[in-house]
Amino acid sequence: MDRYYGGKVHEVDDFNNFDAPMEDCPLPRWQRKAMDAARTENAMSTPRSSGKTPQSDRFIPNRNAMDINVSRMTLNFGDKENSTEKGTEEAHPEYNMALANSLLSQDSASATKILAFKNKAPAPKAGYLNAQRVLYSQNSQIGPRKRTTRNIPQVPERILDAPDLLDDFYLNLLDWNLENILAIALGQTVYLWNATSGSIDELCQMTEDDEYISSVSWIQEGNVLAVGTSSAQIQLYDANRMARIRTMGGHASRVGSLAWNGPLLSSGSRDASIINHDVRVQNHQISTLLSHQQEVCGLKWSPDGTMLASGGNDNQLNIWEAGEGSNGGQRPKFTLTEHTAAVKALAWCPWQRGLLASGGGTADRTLRFWNVNGSGSCVNSIDTKSQVCSIVWNPNEKELVTSHGFSQNQLTLWKYPSLARVVELPGHTSRVLHMALSPDGQTVASAAADETLRFWNVFPASTKASKNPSALSSSRSVLRGVNIRHHGNMMSSPILSCVAFAPSPAEVEWCTDEHQRGSTLRWQRTGLCSGVRHFQIMLRAPGIDPIQKGSTSILPDTFGIDS
Repeated sequence: MDRYYGGKVHEVDDFNNFDAPMEDCPLPRWQRKAMDAARTENAMSTPRSSGKTPQSDRFIPNRNAMDINVSRMTLNFGDKENSTEKGTEEAHPEYNMALANSLLSQDSASATKILAFKNKAPAPKAGYLNAQRVLYSQNSQIGPRKRTTRNIPQVPERILDAPDLLDDFYLNLLDWNLENILAIALGQTVYLWNATSGSIDELCQMTEDDEYISSVSWIQEGNVLAVGTSSAQIQLYDANRMARIRTMGGHASRVGSLAWNGPLLSSGSRDASIINHDVRVQNHQISTLLSHQQEVCGLKWSPDGTMLASGGNDNQLNIWEAGEGSNGGQRPKFTLTEHTAAVKALAWCPWQRGLLASGGGTADRTLRFWNVNGSGSCVNSIDTKSQVCSIVWNPNEKELVTSHGFSQNQLTLWKYPSLARVVELPGHTSRVLHMALSPDGQTVASAAADETLRFWNVFPASTKASKNPSALSSSRSVLRGVNIRHHGNMMSSPILSCVAFAPSPAEVEWCTDEHQRGSTLRWQRTGLCSGVRHFQIMLRAPGIDPIQKGSTSILPDTFGIDS
């Protein structure tokens, strides 16, 4: 009883003792915070697992990577228990491997595995050669592939002064021929700069004070330069003799654009007409093209000589087929009116037939590409943000360069067909009116209203085999200029020159009306030549059938006789 009551007394005393700790009650707030802080410290100090390999004390095998039956047999019996004689495996290892491959459809090494944790590619048999290895490795290169970079100089390699260069958007005052001679018109004078020797010669000069040169253009092959003047004349000059050989008319105003197509010269004028001249005959005007309403400022023949592109100040771009427009009786093949300003910049693609690039003036500023072999649709275009004055294609790569006016006055190199800007070449302080390409297809000459002539090494050298520069022109016609020289007494005239054309040195068989005799002579290419009488010609080139035969009228004093 005492013990009981004594226990009760102690319980009552503990209940009345307020200093004793409370066991079955919530912890104080300060104590809970201290415990939470301790747990956070312990968690931060413990390193975390990578997460890739599970932290576990057992591995779960991959049943898809093993054969259950073979594993059970290997586990229960083993290879040694199946052997009937000691040393059998050691004595016949090849036999055991072949037997395992035949019965188990797998090699003995994989059959010995009881558990497999991942799939492995089976190893090839001894002496096995993959037939596809040669196919997929024959073009592989040894070592890392080198990344080719192209460095385009940002500054011109040469700068020449061009004083008195007219600041007129509608004129064409620069051209570069295959003999590496650059022709530029400065005011009333035409100068020839030989890029090989660096010499400068004055070709011609206008006599009247109010006259000026409005256009220049080289014949495709030869040293004949066509010069258009503000007095509506077209003059032909022989650059070898530095002499004028012919003057042609037909226009009522200045001749601002010229384009050659073999012996055919097309001229565009401020009178809105285009005249085709055959420079071989006295009556040179063979056809007139009438479609433009204002000045014709751009003319370009296609590389194959089948189409002529003309651009005018009336915002029109016309495509003419060869042989059309006699006496103005026919219309152009296409009349393209997408441009909203004068169309002067024209360039045919040298490596894609029927692709024409054109650029608009200040109000348009658009570079457009046309498929003239099909429907004449615009296949691509881009806003250049400035006046487009000239276009030059790269003859070896899919790119082109354009020259511009306000506000940057730069040259821009474009990739085609993506039309991504490769580089911009600043330097001119006024609009770049004219461009010309060197015969090797690498250097672009630009003439601007700041009266400077700059040469830019824009296009890389061709990695392909060198091409014959006359390949494109010979595809449209196998005729080239010849000069027949007679060394006997067969004819009264010591020199008989005719206008005939062939792609390479050929033999000419001729007979005059008086003698009716035949003779075979070698010939030289002179571009343009003269004659004194009627005669019949038939040209034979190596490997080519006779290409022309008939009566050709050659009149005296049409051109100067080459002595």
